[in-house]
Amino acid sequence: MNDQNRPADWKHFDDFAAGIASNRLPTTDALRGQTFKITLNTGRVIDLAFTSADTVAWSEGSDAGADWYEALEVAPQVFFVNMVFATRPTQDEAFIIDTKTRRVLSVRERVREPGEAPGEPRVAQVYSAGVLGDASVPPAGTEPAPTRDLIGLTAHYTYSPNHVYEHIYLSSERYAWQNLVGIQRGHGDVDLATTWKFDDKLYVFGFREFIIPVASLFFYNWDTMRSTGKFLGITSQGKVENKPAGAFIEKKSTTVYDPGKAPV
Repeated sequence: MNDQNRPADWKHFDDFAAGIASNRLPTTDALRGQTFKITLNTGRVIDLAFTSADTVAWSEGSDAGADWYEALEVAPQVFFVNMVFATRPTQDEAFIIDTKTRRVLSVRERVREPGEAPGEPRVAQVYSAGVLGDASVPPAGTEPAPTRDLIGLTAHYTYSPNHVYEHIYLSSERYAWQNLVGIQRGHGDVDLATTWKFDDKLYVFGFREFIIPVASLFFYNWDTMRSTGKFLGITSQGKVENKPAGAFIEKKSTTVYDPGKAPV
């Protein structure tokens, strides 16, 4: 949406993002020196070589580069790998990788040009499951897939003492949020959302806002009650930025729907 659709008091991406990583898990250098081959169900094949704690050499077909990344261990042997691209500043890609089961989920994000997709959020996300290593060898565990598990759940997310948000998961396509503590207090909306189940008690959740050009991607761990992720969006200065975020989760309630009346 264009800025003319933003209410006068609506905060920009960089306004509410300041400090929102206070309760985030720390990054890890555990992948340094390792090489990964990832084959996605879409046919994409990506090679990653983690040459340092924050630089990954990558190749995909005839494309290649060496760019910044960060890795966080969000569950035992499960890594949230966030990559940005110097030559493609409007794009990023995250890989959730289970080195034990060899299951992978890729989420590619792109800030679209104004007017490119009228009526849709500016930031687009594409989700793809895949396999780590030799694709001819079946991985263990359950294949990541879209899920309806969170529908009806209300939960609170504390990113810092000054960032507390309520999420209400309405359907397989939308969720509602409101700010309970922070610079956006009193603001809320219903936005497009996607939820995938990565494994038992492990979820990947992303949403795409309508009013401002920003999207988020989070890994939920119900065992530790931690949310770990990041935002991609356009700041008040018109710059595309990728910002970290993380929260403690409190489940508050769950709505149970009668048969035949469940949301889509």
